[in-house]
Amino acid sequence: MVGGGKPLGDSVFAGHAAAGAAAISASAVAVHPLDTVKTLIQASAHTRISSYCCLLYRCFLKLGAAGQKQKMGLRQVVDRLMAASGPAGFYSGIGWSIMGKLPGLGARFGTYELLTAFYKDGREDNYVYYSEAMLAGIAAGAVEAFFCTPFELLKLRNQVSSVIPSRPVGPANVAQESFPLLSKLLPGYVPDTRVWSNTVNLLSDLSPKHPDMLGALKQHPWMLTGSGKPPLPSDVQLPSRVISLEGWGALWRGLRPGLARDCVFGGMFFSTWQFIHTAMLTWKAVNMNPEPRNIEEAGPVHPFASSVAAGFAGAVAVAASHTFDTAKSRSECTVVPKYIAMERKLLKWKAPGTWIERKTGISPADRNFLFRGIGLRMARSGIASFVLAGSYYLVVDYIS
Repeated sequence: MVGGGKPLGDSVFAGHAAAGAAAISASAVAVHPLDTVKTLIQASAHTRISSYCCLLYRCFLKLGAAGQKQKMGLRQVVDRLMAASGPAGFYSGIGWSIMGKLPGLGARFGTYELLTAFYKDGREDNYVYYSEAMLAGIAAGAVEAFFCTPFELLKLRNQVSSVIPSRPVGPANVAQESFPLLSKLLPGYVPDTRVWSNTVNLLSDLSPKHPDMLGALKQHPWMLTGSGKPPLPSDVQLPSRVISLEGWGALWRGLRPGLARDCVFGGMFFSTWQFIHTAMLTWKAVNMNPEPRNIEEAGPVHPFASSVAAGFAGAVAVAASHTFDTAKSRSECTVVPKYIAMERKLLKWKAPGTWIERKTGISPADRNFLFRGIGLRMARSGIASFVLAGSYYLVVDYIS
């Protein structure tokens, strides 16, 4: 304790940085269960999985051998999450979420303050117009998207893995799960366990009596894509595995829809918040005697009222940007190995869809799922914005 009892003394920057970090952490922890359920609902129709992993993933996705889509509701997702991971599953990826929000939100609000300071320079009333707030918010959202994307990818894959129960699978279990598929592909074929064991010996140096044969095979990147289809996102959730299988560029997968989402969110959030803030100051100025010359002289808005305004602005911004959030979540669920990405470049592969879908990273196959989980995300953003603003004002008031 220095500076006459103030925890951070006279360091204004350090005080506001500490207040911001505390507020961001509090808001992330408060709404992470809603974010987890929202993400699982968005990813519940994801069908780009390999055939041999389909049996393990069916417990959540409800997919048949042909990868048929079935929509899952809120209750079903919560029940499967509780059955697979228990209450702790709601906080899967919370560490990555906080690590991403600290630089992301700092960049968002820092960029916004810098741009609005440029707009207000030389004005007597220190006022920001709604169009200026929207433009500054769009730029701030673009900066935030670049910082947050790697952390959001790792967070999402941890959330998806929380609905897959972990269990050791021995050679006998792997054979038992694989033989029905072989019998469908080859009618009349009678599997031979001895031949299966010899095949395993030829494919790898693992012992046929390995206690977790399937888990051990997944440690080899070439085995993950042996079927020619991408593996499960839950199998590639650690940074080291993402980089080794997909390359460094995979950390920014979903950047296009993320940019579109955060630009729309930032523009709508700051313009709506500025509108509500101006309305509250105008109402306060009308009831003052004598009436102030401009709204800035009316004084600050009550912290609770400002927090409510932030929560409402966050919900409105989510409603405008949710389709891009769904596209981003589903894009990050797809695992694209390095050699497949290289083949696409060599063959000059062109992404399907309309011009706007290609530019914003929306897959045409996801058109029917773009509004999935919008209610949960609106509630999550509203509560997070309210807690963020309220916590920030509380901490600043304590340290000042």
